[in-house]
Amino acid sequence: MPTFEPPPRFTADLQHLTPAQRHRFRRVVLDAFVPDLRTGRKFRPGLRIKGVRRAAGVFEPTWDGNGRATWQYGKEIVHGEQHIVWRCIGTHDILTDP
Repeated sequence: MPTFEPPPRFTADLQHLTPAQRHRFRRVVLDAFVPDLRTGRKFRPGLRIKGVRRAAGVFEPTWDGNGRATWQYGKEIVHGEQHIVWRCIGTHDILTDP
């Protein structure tokens, strides 16, 4: 299973989401993001993952309409498993400072 790291900003942002938004984000991560990471192939089109402009190595998935999160690959913690560093989460507005 991929490993994850939520820095303080991400944790704070997560608390500003509604319970329904947090639930939706977790479902997308567990039902789509993690399985796609495990395969090692491209992410499914529905996640709409793309690089963030002016932030090399930072990516964003769409997890719910206007729901966005930013992340980057981190240093491997468990041999053979991807490590994801979640950076921030919220609406499209988070992309002003990913």
